[in-house]
Amino acid sequence: MYVERLPPHDERAEESVIGSLLIDSDAILTVSTLLRPEDFYGERARWCYEACLSLWESNEAINPVTVGHRLAMLERLELIGGPTYLGHLVNSVPTSAHAEHYARIVSRTHTLRRLIGAAGDIASLGYEGGDDVDRVLSQAEDLLYGIRSGQQLRDFVAIRDVLDQYLEESARLDSPLEQAQAPVYTSFTDLDQLLGGLQRSDMIVLASGPSVGKSTLALNIARNSAQHGNGVAVFSLEMSREQIGHRFLSSEANVDLRAVRQRLYGDAAERRIVTAAGTLSELPIFVDDTPLQSIVDIRSKSRRLHMERKLDLVIVDYLQLVHGTGRRENRVQEVGEITRALKGIARDLDVPVLALSQLSRAVEARPSHRPQLSDLRESGSIEQDADVVMFLHREDYRYTREEWERQYPDREYPRGLAELIVAKHRHGPTEDINLRFNGAMARFEDTPSREL
Repeated sequence: MYVERLPPHDERAEESVIGSLLIDSDAILTVSTLLRPEDFYGERARWCYEACLSLWESNEAINPVTVGHRLAMLERLELIGGPTYLGHLVNSVPTSAHAEHYARIVSRTHTLRRLIGAAGDIASLGYEGGDDVDRVLSQAEDLLYGIRSGQQLRDFVAIRDVLDQYLEESARLDSPLEQAQAPVYTSFTDLDQLLGGLQRSDMIVLASGPSVGKSTLALNIARNSAQHGNGVAVFSLEMSREQIGHRFLSSEANVDLRAVRQRLYGDAAERRIVTAAGTLSELPIFVDDTPLQSIVDIRSKSRRLHMERKLDLVIVDYLQLVHGTGRRENRVQEVGEITRALKGIARDLDVPVLALSQLSRAVEARPSHRPQLSDLRESGSIEQDADVVMFLHREDYRYTREEWERQYPDREYPRGLAELIVAKHRHGPTEDINLRFNGAMARFEDTPSREL
């Protein structure tokens, strides 16, 4: 006799998650990075979790009264069993201390349900695939990869851990001031003079085309700021933590980035790398390289790091890779939601948020290729919400030496010279700042203005 089996789920764990949130609203900081509403199997728990998220996103308290009110507005309170059910959820857990454990159970059962669904989809592909077996296999692999990638719950790691791992893999390493209200200084002299440092509660946008160097400049700022004792959170949606570690080591040790990446260097360079790793390991830099990350994740992790450690600067690389809540009609509206949320993080935590951004294709169409505010992708909201907008521009990226000499025969080829164009500055003047770029060492440096 065939008995239909229910999909994997754990009703008690789902109820315990909601009960934990009703007891202690701060538990949302951890739970929200692990769970989304669709992870819940039970409809009642899912509706309650949606209400908790909605309250949190509105900066409202989470408790049985507010959740009940939010559910009543959606005409769902009676459907879940009324205030009695909310009281049952509160009484189902004695403490919120195990909220993360319950959330991981819910996440695990959701993954198993996804796996069952993927198995059905793969079976359908097998029946309907036709002659193109390679295409069918590729689609089946994509289904499984989608499940696995969704389970890669990566969080902050100290830069010490990244560098220790690098040195251990190389088999070359032996066993191994509070300024709460001050601006965060970048150690780039002209930039700090112009902005007065990165101001707390400001959202600063650093934009350029691909491969111009904005990620390198952002990491240089992270390192320089951390050297002054500032805690720095780096959300890297594009580069892995290992790639970031390589760049930090190359810049600090003055060793070619390619040599660091391939571990091809001599004894002298090795000694500099080991010394640099020791120096960098003491810096309060924390890297989160989760590739698919929502603005809710970024806000939750930033708040948690702020509560657990000292946080003075948040860097997001880069803005267009961040996902919103999925409730907007188009990408422009979604980016608007993201930039407002980043500004909210800056104000709530009283830290500067440095958000990197790509440029639109419009900059390519102009002969000068000099970026301007309208070149920001989905520019309206970015320009409006940012307190400072800076563009990184390099002529030697646009022109080869031969092209430059043909077009500008009376001007020296600007090899390694970069302009940091401060196009918007809510608190002061705008200006172009000159820097020198050393791509081989993953480093920007100050340079006198007269060089350009």
